[in-house]
Parts: sequence; structure tokens; C-alpha cells
Amino acid sequence: MLSNMRDIIHMGPPSLSPDIDDHDDLAHLHAAIAEARAAELAGEVPIGAVVVYQDQIIARGQNRVLRDHDPTAHAEIVALRQAARHFANYRLPQDAAGCTLYVTLEPCAMCAGAILHARVARLVYAAPDPKAGACGSVLSVINHPQLNHRVEVASGLLAEECGALLTAFFRSRR
Repeated sequence: MLSNMRDIIHMGPPSLSPDIDDHDDLAHLHAAIAEARAAELAGEVPIGAVVVYQDQIIARGQNRVLRDHDPTAHAEIVALRQAARHFANYRLPQDAAGCTLYVTLEPCAMCAGAILHARVARLVYAAPDPKAGACGSVLSVINHPQLNHRVEVASGLLAEECGALLTAFFRSRR
């Protein structure tokens, strides 16, 4: 069962990889799922994200492309914009703690590029995206060898729950 296991992909020097804490990861992914459910209630594709720094949620995002008439208003972008405002810098802190982005679905190429530019230290996503995932499912934008920033990536935690949320949403639209 995917919700009880996780695929961990460590990229970059091991000294940059913070310890994995299942309890914290679960709590933060549940916060991202709450954002996804709020997006669904607003008629959006149910994808949610949160940015965590020093074990505190500093930013939240949910898909807003329909509400904002903005093709870039993916949950990750919304959360990264809020985090950048929090720090008054588009580059998130590079200290030992770094920022972790939790998201319910594997980021697309646009979001993966934003994650790299923002200098996110760690990415935790639940479900893979076999149609547009840019963290290895379709493309490998995150941790591409020609790029200079590395992100620790963890995936698969709560994948079944997040995948079911998306499946139910699209079934209801057919």
C-alpha cells in the first residue's frame, strides 16, 4: 500500500539532506491535502501545497487557475509566491533548515523550474503525475545534471489518498 511506504530519492550531497521525519511529513502533507480539498470546493483541480520553514507552515497554496484566470496559478506557484513574500526575497533561505515544499501531486515542468529558482531545499510530493510530472515521471527537471541547484525529493507518502482525490474529481466531471 503506497500510503504506508515512500520512495526516497536523495540528490546532491548527503550533508544537505535533512533527516526524514514521517510524523512531520504526514502532518504537513495533510495540510497540503486540506488545501487541495479547498481547491476542489472552489471548482478547481484538487491540488494543494504548503511551504515549511523551521517546522512551521509559512505559506499555503491551492490550484487557482480558474478563479484567477491565470495558467500559472498552480498550487506550488501560489505557495512559493506567498513564501517569497514572507521572506521578502524570491530566493528562500539557504541555511541549515532550508524550506520544504509539500504538494499533493508531482510538480509539472513550470512548477519544477520555480522550485529550483526559489532554492527549495526539499520537495515532498504524494502522487506521481504520469502525464506531466517533471520530477522523473515524464520529465526530469528537478535535479537535472546541467542545473546548479539540487533538491532532496521524497515521494509516495499518502499517494493513494491524493491519487483517489484527483480520480474522484475527474470522474465527477465526466
